[in-house]
Amino acid sequence: MSQSNKVIFNAAVLLALSTGGSLFPYSANAEDKDNSQPVKVADAVVVEDQSALPGANLAIERMTVIGTRLRLASIPGAASLITKEDLEINLYDDIHRILRQVPGVYIQEEDGFGLRPNIGIRGTGLDRSSNITLMEDGVLIAPAPYAAPAAYYFPTAGRLEAVEVRKGSSSIKFGPRTTGGAINLISTSIPSDLGGQVTGRFGSFNHKELRGNIGGTFDDFGFLLETFQANNSGFKHLPNGGDTGFDIEDYLAKFRFDLSETLGGKQSIEFKVGLTDQTSNETYLGLTDADFAADPLQRYAASANDIFTSRHYQFQATHKIKLSRSADLTTVVYYNNFERDWFKLDDLDFGDGRGRIRPNEVFADPTNPLNVAAIAILKGEADSIDDAIQLRHNARSYFSFGVQSILGLKFSTGSARHNLEISFRYHEDQEDRLQNREKFKIENGTLVLTSVDPLGSQGNRVADAKAFAGYVQDEISVGKLVIVPGIRLEVIELSRTDFSTSDPNRLLGPTGFRTNTVTAVIPGVGVVYKINPKLSLIAGVHRGFSPPGPSSANADIEESVNFEGGFRYQKNGLFVEAIGFYNNYSNLLGTCTNSIGCTVGDIGDQFNGGKVKVKGLEFQVRETFDISRDVYVPLNIAYTLTKATFGSTFSNGFFGSVTAGDELPYVPRHQLTISAGLHGNKWAADVVMNYVSVSRAVAGAGSIPNLETIDGRVLVDLALSYQVHKKVRVFATIENLFDEIYVAARRPYGARPGKPRAVFGGLTATF
Repeated sequence: MSQSNKVIFNAAVLLALSTGGSLFPYSANAEDKDNSQPVKVADAVVVEDQSALPGANLAIERMTVIGTRLRLASIPGAASLITKEDLEINLYDDIHRILRQVPGVYIQEEDGFGLRPNIGIRGTGLDRSSNITLMEDGVLIAPAPYAAPAAYYFPTAGRLEAVEVRKGSSSIKFGPRTTGGAINLISTSIPSDLGGQVTGRFGSFNHKELRGNIGGTFDDFGFLLETFQANNSGFKHLPNGGDTGFDIEDYLAKFRFDLSETLGGKQSIEFKVGLTDQTSNETYLGLTDADFAADPLQRYAASANDIFTSRHYQFQATHKIKLSRSADLTTVVYYNNFERDWFKLDDLDFGDGRGRIRPNEVFADPTNPLNVAAIAILKGEADSIDDAIQLRHNARSYFSFGVQSILGLKFSTGSARHNLEISFRYHEDQEDRLQNREKFKIENGTLVLTSVDPLGSQGNRVADAKAFAGYVQDEISVGKLVIVPGIRLEVIELSRTDFSTSDPNRLLGPTGFRTNTVTAVIPGVGVVYKINPKLSLIAGVHRGFSPPGPSSANADIEESVNFEGGFRYQKNGLFVEAIGFYNNYSNLLGTCTNSIGCTVGDIGDQFNGGKVKVKGLEFQVRETFDISRDVYVPLNIAYTLTKATFGSTFSNGFFGSVTAGDELPYVPRHQLTISAGLHGNKWAADVVMNYVSVSRAVAGAGSIPNLETIDGRVLVDLALSYQVHKKVRVFATIENLFDEIYVAARRPYGARPGKPRAVFGGLTATF
């Protein structure tokens, strides 16, 4: 039996066992009736899902990070919710633009479209979002969350129904990475009534986009079918006129069955299946500053063949049962499979006496005569020797599989009310690398193939992880005080198996094997004190934890002690939250990846960064002002102040020479997003202004050298819409209204631009 078939078989067995052990009926009576209050449509994350089936809203909060905006008042830590209504304003299909609305979240742009996001929270590393916990519908979604968490797969942002962000002590519920926080991406829910929606959008860069879904509920059965498809030709241009855009096809299906009448009790089971294909003509090769100034949207000829292809499958089954009036159980079994190949520029050999070099060396000193000649070759202005341009098939396959159960219990002890959660998760994941190079020369401005290395010659290894995780968290309410103590356990077994680079079929057996076992106990406690029904004080402390990877022979675990405190005010439509945070790292980890241009050790190796202090302030205001009976102004302000510095003086091949007090790279001091609108009965106009201050690409202090500067910028987006019919809405959006040109990233190889002005139009029809 193949590995993939074995995993699927195990999933089926575990699903049968988990549901078989929890489908015992109980005797329902009048006292078991669900007396929860209805949720306002504007406040619900998954509005229609709340009442679609008798068992649909059981333990709805168990697999979500927040649930509804009504729950924000009782969360003992910073939390943000971007609802379906929020997402429909600008119709963003870039997760970076979506998350700008959340304080305490940092992004590093890369390709301009958000295809491979770089997200950090409260000063964590941003590279490939590998230092935060990423989930879709409450399930870990990175390709291999333990063995290789770098998120080269990310759920298609254009099909999301909501986004939840949780920080602080309560984030220990959503491990394994607890330092910064957790992001939960919520897919479209099964509607309560038969119907659907179609959105078509077109515009700049020959962009064409379609999102369509249909679903409904019939007695004890509900379903949803959805697709999202988008393609464009890109905003950069190659000398040969080649495509620099992308093509995405995304499909999602959900089926839910109410089992209450069949098996007794109040319960349901939901199956989810997804498929995503992506092809993007993207590169890591940027520009020299001189070429950026001349034409920031150009690409060098040497990047003409760079292309990323991927396919992602996901399967998920979720069973929910209400065991009694005060107890519920949610069990989910999941399996994800991801295969990708990023064929892109890797090494260079120009025959100039330096041998094989990395592109970093060229961009670090672009005025060096050897590098001036090298850049002319990269641009296609000069011919090269054979094998000068070396492209690598960064081919990797991943799978992750797991089963998780969450038991919820509500009870009282004296005057204290308890909402206790007990959860256990077993998880396996794997990353498999089998890579080689193809070598080219530049001739008359064109890449010409000159040789191909054997398969496996540039990487032949497997990284595995097995993890047992559990947590206990109790929400204790006593009068005006809510205390939420919790503790998480992570037991992780990591391994890496190396094979000979001349043995692609792995017939000769391993040439090397290393293991790493980590056991971590992660405590935390959060407190909410309600001064009055409108104003609450918030405080919390918890341990931050991030496990090392399977390639880390000498790296320690990443850990910190994190503190936060502030207040939250809610009155009618006004919401104000201000929270200060302080993350005190005893050790920060740096991970060697292609995306940062790492040249020390193997990809996946990790390095100790020692002590780091991250402190800051998150501030958010949300309000709606009524201008008249039919016209109102929604306003949202999100601001983050951050200071992130190293606390140790050291030097290694990854971080370089670091002096205590040096600032961390890619963490801006200031971030501010203001969104405001003017809405009427049938029309709406919304403006989003995003300001990010200058930051550095390399750790340091004082003024930032030009070649290490990530530009500060002010970006303005505009969205207009009009309801031409009760079921048809037309819209127009402009991203980067004033066509701001800026250096968005410098790693791994040279300066790369943010997306220029883009204009889109389309319509949404419901039926």
